[in-house]
Amino acid sequence: MEATLTSKGQITVPKPIRDRLRLHAGDRLEFLVLDSGHLEVIPRRSAMADLKGMVAAPVAGVTLEAMEQAIAKGACDDDRP
Repeated sequence: MEATLTSKGQITVPKPIRDRLRLHAGDRLEFLVLDSGHLEVIPRRSAMADLKGMVAAPVAGVTLEAMEQAIAKGACDDDRP
């Protein structure tokens, strides 16, 4: 596969490669130049700590009573004999 470097130094990663590496807009890539002159591209996966704050906190918590009721209801709805 080939890609063309733009005058701004940008390159589009071909779709089959993006699909295989599961890359999406905003993902970060690390570039390593090997002694052989080859280029290695490594997708950078975020650490769990980096994900903090991406999802809003729930507005209201669930009471212990509500959890117990849900557990009891789930036990009663079981279709096993």
